Amino acid sequence: MHLIWLRTDLRLHDNTALAAACQRGPVAAVYLITPEQWLAHDDAPCKVDFWLRNLQHLSQALGALNIPLLIRHAATWDQAPAVLSQLCRELSVESVHVNEEYGINESRRDTAVAQVLEADGVTFHRYLDQLFFQPGSVLTKTGTYFQVFSQFRKVCYARLHSALPRLVARPKAQAPLTLKRDPIPEQVEGFEPPSETLRALWPAGEDEARRRLDAFADQQISYYKDERDFPAKPGTSQLSAYLAAGVVSPRQCLHAALQTNQGEFESGDIGAITWINELLWREFYKHIMVGYPRVSRHRAFRPETEALAWRDAPRDLAAWQQARTGLPIIDAAMRQLLETGWMHNRLRMVVAMFLTKNLLIDWREGERFFMRHLIDGDLAANNGGWQWSSSTGTDSAPYFRIFSPLSQSEKFDSEGVFIKHWLPELATLNKKEVHNPQALGSLFGVADYPRSIVDLKKSRERALAAFRNLPSRQEVAEHE
Repeated sequence: MHLIWLRTDLRLHDNTALAAACQRGPVAAVYLITPEQWLAHDDAPCKVDFWLRNLQHLSQALGALNIPLLIRHAATWDQAPAVLSQLCRELSVESVHVNEEYGINESRRDTAVAQVLEADGVTFHRYLDQLFFQPGSVLTKTGTYFQVFSQFRKVCYARLHSALPRLVARPKAQAPLTLKRDPIPEQVEGFEPPSETLRALWPAGEDEARRRLDAFADQQISYYKDERDFPAKPGTSQLSAYLAAGVVSPRQCLHAALQTNQGEFESGDIGAITWINELLWREFYKHIMVGYPRVSRHRAFRPETEALAWRDAPRDLAAWQQARTGLPIIDAAMRQLLETGWMHNRLRMVVAMFLTKNLLIDWREGERFFMRHLIDGDLAANNGGWQWSSSTGTDSAPYFRIFSPLSQSEKFDSEGVFIKHWLPELATLNKKEVHNPQALGSLFGVADYPRSIVDLKKSRERALAAFRNLPSRQEVAEHE
């Protein structure tokens, strides 16, 4: 008997570890429910619910191939070696197969499991699956991890041109086993199920992921570059939750994009090229997490920014979290997050810059809040995005580039359609007023909508001063 241990790879198609396990003989699958670990990682209740719903679909799909999906419980990953060792003994398992994951805790967990299993005579096999390239294989000429995306992308393009990652065939049905599959729990203690409205926005299953990918590649991808920045338009693929849970693979996404662009990476359809770049950003941040493990430890990528004098401002933080800042584009974006488990990517940058620059609140507060609410929460991408916006990260916005929420709002939601959807209390304002209601002065009388909690001009100056006062990178290096 062989075992595939499923994690963030909840799919049948193009699943490297699953295909490899099935080539060896009879296979069972296992998934670990680890609630205390998920709480420690700030995994959102809507994301845990999404995992469980996808497991229901996957259990049926595996069942059709006579592969039983077993559920085991371990409060934290520290217990994973003992739980899996016990299961391997019960089933006389010869080998365990996993697709690699890249956070510090994930790597330690897998190493600990491998050691215990191998001591029991069970071989442990890891596969490259959620990335195109093994971390450590895309390096600068001096042998270090890239810190600038454009240079990383150039090397990736060259690699993809010479050897495109192939899709892995779906396993065939195996002879039936006497082993029965386990029921999938409908919820996990500590994680309140989300609303049915939110669930309906994110149907589970590979068929839905594939449908979204095909529809995007067929109908939307050509417009992606032009429309992706406008939150009122359906300009994005809406695949991020499926990618984060591994219900669809990056390889499937890459192949779909290339198919619409006659196999081209750097010429042809600008929408397809832009979207492939987004897949490579996702790749870049996972490589950063391996090359610079401090970002997995709540540390700034740029060590000198650890000295920033962040404000301790609980009332401002609460206003941001509760969509009560008095800046409509910020509040509309935060309501979208709270109600749907997702936020438009352009707005993720806008609200992150507002928190870290205008409110001068530590990016880690925002990173944690996002993880606790995002259905597509992914440590590498979320951390990378927050550190980019706060100018503490790799390839980040220079500290003096501070988005104005008002100009972003006027540029990307010029008619106020997005704002009015999420803030219906502003529906009576015209398209000029809706971006900055308090400019109406004494005429400002929108029921229940607060005044701005911050003066944008003064807060911008405050942020610039805080960054100017930082020690240089060289000074920090000399003291370490």
